Amino acid sequence: MSVADTLNRDILRLAVPALGALIAEPLFLIIDSALVGHLGVVPLAALGVASAILQTVVGLMVFLAYSTTPAVARRFGAGDPSRAVSVGIDGMWLALGLGALLALAGYLGTPALVGVFGAGPEVTADAEAYLGISMWGLPAMLIVFAATGLLRGMQDTVTPLWIAGIGFAANAALNALFIYGLGWGISGSAAATVVAHWGMVAAYVLVVGRLARRHQASMRPQAEGVRGSARSGVWMFLRTVSLRVALLSTVAVATAFGTQELAGWQVAFTMFSTAAFALDALAIAAQALIGMHLGAGSAPDVRRVLRRTLAWGVWFGVIVGAVVGALSGWVGMLFTGDAAVAALVQPALVVLAVAQPVCGIVFVLDGVLIGAGDVRYLALAGAVNLVVYLPVLVVLWLWHPAGVAGLSWLAVAFFGVYMLTRLVTLGWRIRRPVWMTQPA
Repeated sequence: MSVADTLNRDILRLAVPALGALIAEPLFLIIDSALVGHLGVVPLAALGVASAILQTVVGLMVFLAYSTTPAVARRFGAGDPSRAVSVGIDGMWLALGLGALLALAGYLGTPALVGVFGAGPEVTADAEAYLGISMWGLPAMLIVFAATGLLRGMQDTVTPLWIAGIGFAANAALNALFIYGLGWGISGSAAATVVAHWGMVAAYVLVVGRLARRHQASMRPQAEGVRGSARSGVWMFLRTVSLRVALLSTVAVATAFGTQELAGWQVAFTMFSTAAFALDALAIAAQALIGMHLGAGSAPDVRRVLRRTLAWGVWFGVIVGAVVGALSGWVGMLFTGDAAVAALVQPALVVLAVAQPVCGIVFVLDGVLIGAGDVRYLALAGAVNLVVYLPVLVVLWLWHPAGVAGLSWLAVAFFGVYMLTRLVTLGWRIRRPVWMTQPA
């Protein structure tokens, strides 16, 4: 088998199971929404408020996976699996500590957090009930992030897929039991998800415990390892914050344009997010392989992974772009059944289709630099991206174009200006070898 064939196989071996595991978490929310929705409009609205808060917190903590993967992979590639597992375990302890603090603060602050949304008294009461219970599952969610990062760094994305799949099935069954069987209503949905996530933690502890025994690694936290995970995590957190600011600012401008424009943006962004799952899986494969080859000191292999994953990102972008472009006239009808919204969103979907190859490159380069541990640059680049992008949004907000023009220009701003800016900042870094010399 040729080197190219072996590399393709390695990418697929990591990316395909990673895609399945990435999809599992949104499925948790879909199941919650479907079962709670049958309780009535008020509980469903309350779930929307509570989940928006919870998903924002959880989304900002994704650095626990993205910081752990390259740290573990670097040591695994260097032929030190014992240290690799220890570093991953330190990341899990950090996740537990952060999760406990956030859970306590979130539980105490639940009334204030829900109150920001200004919902009616019934919706507010249900949202507080759901969020208050869900906060106690937050440490479990963060431990799952770190444990997933550990296994990805050890070049294993299959085990996280199995655990995510079992967790999804348990969540669905427990939701049905607690909501309807025990009559707990929306509180039962929250309790079911908390139990499912802690069950996933138990599974990961068993798996990681076996790894630790096999490689003679300690399960106890090492102070320096936890501090190292925290230092890397700060930069990854800042990088994630910049992405969230860009997304929320775009939604704010769409909201200012009007209800139809906001609905149209939701359709376009949902299509972007769906394609992003596969691109994220490819980026995860790049993280794991880049980290491993850097640890092994094999610069030629690092460059091969870079070239091959970039090629895959471009071709996937071309294929997805062609599909989105071909379906652009139908997608709006599929989501809303409203011909006016379908016509409104079609030009924005065409912009998304054209931008997909750029998106493919951006996701891969992001994964490559994460795998190389170049997190400080990613945080600084995120700030530069916002300096370029936010003034464009301000101009659109002041100009206030309506209808098709408004949504189309917003799509050009996000899929064009923002993604191209990310391409420039990431591409500039990747052209210089300094990214391959970052400390583990």
